Formats: sequence, structure tokens, C-alpha cells
Amino acid sequence: MAKRILIVEDEEQLSSLVADYLHADGFETEIRADGRSGLEAALAGGFDLVLLDVMLPLMDGFEVCRALRAESDLPVLMLTALREDGDKIRALGLGADDYVTKPFSPAELVARIRSHLARYDRLTGRAEGASERWVRDGELEVNQASRRVRRDGSEVALTAKEFELLLLFMRNADRVFAKDEIYERLWGEEHYGESSTVAVHIRRLREKIEDDPSNPRRIETVWGMGYRWKAGL
Repeated sequence: MAKRILIVEDEEQLSSLVADYLHADGFETEIRADGRSGLEAALAGGFDLVLLDVMLPLMDGFEVCRALRAESDLPVLMLTALREDGDKIRALGLGADDYVTKPFSPAELVARIRSHLARYDRLTGRAEGASERWVRDGELEVNQASRRVRRDGSEVALTAKEFELLLLFMRNADRVFAKDEIYERLWGEEHYGESSTVAVHIRRLREKIEDDPSNPRRIETVWGMGYRWKAGL
């Protein structure tokens, strides 16, 4: 079955161009031209990924992303003409999985969509051959197939990227990962983003699994080197 992509973009020429490239690559698409109707469509279900512009009428992309993340872990790629690091960090902090800065190559965009979908399918157990596998560490339990996380028996809601980051750390306890290596593993081989992308996701994950995120015990910062997972706590 073809994957369905929701395009929330008010520039008609751009949304049509992106839809054409996606159709040529075997995807189905639906276009919404304002944030409010885009959020309604995303929450109604039936989509595998959302391409979300930042500057939208009625409800901007930041608001849409925040509201969507409260209900769903559907992959979100934000399309933005904003080049300031603060805006990119804000998008990631609200739960976007990635961002693409305009102008962009449609072919590159399609490749990144495929990468995110493949990772999401693998993490949710929808990929062919996925099995029921658990990773445990102290009070944390991770079900790889169903993408469920429990802490002291209580469910912890993680986005797809947060889940993948947690799994990477738990499988490689005490190993130091540089930001560049984390980026390559979670976003692909090429460095499309900046180190701030990794830092934002680390901060968000700490907020969900650490007793005191400002003084983390699980995800340690190794100054000048990167991050390390402390096992057995």
C-alpha cells in the first residue's frame, strides 16, 4: 500500500511541485493550505508523515506541531524559510523530527521522507520481519516492536526520534557518542542539520526519563566529546 503524505503548505506552486515529486515516487498526497485544517487532517489519521510549513494562515506551523505532538507521534518534517538557529531549535523542541530549509531540492526532500518513514516503520514494528524485542535497564523498559517505553511501570510517551535515541544509548552503555555520530545514526549518513538538532533531542529525552533533567544521571555530558549512557541506575 502506498504511503500517504499530508502536505500543509499555503504556497500553491510549492505544494503542487512537492506533490508531483511524491506522486512520481509512488506516494499518495493530500494538501491543506492553512494550519487549522492541516491539524484536523493530521489528527483524523490515515497519513504516514506530515510535511508542515512554518508560516501558515489561521494557525502557524509551530502551533500545529505542538498540538499534533500532544496526540500523535506521526513523523513531522517542517518546511521553513527561517534560517535562524533559534527557530530551528524551537521546531525541534516542539517535537518535529526534522526540518528542511527553503529553497530545497525536491529530490532531496523525497529521499529524506523515505528515510524517516523507514525508520518509523522499523521502530513501530511495521517493517517486514520486525520482532518483539525488549531492552531493559533498571527502571526503564523498551519494547522495540511496539515502540513502548515504561519507567517504573508507567508509560513514557516518546517521539520516534526520541525513541531511537534512547535505544541507541541503551544498546551502547558507557560508550561516548559525539554529536556528529548521533546525527549520522538517527538522521542518515549526510549531515543535513546542525549539532543543535542533537542537543535539542537530548534535552527533550532527559526531561522524560531523568529525575532531575538539569542534573542528569542517565545521559551524561562528556565535555568536549559528546554524550554517554550510564547503565544500571
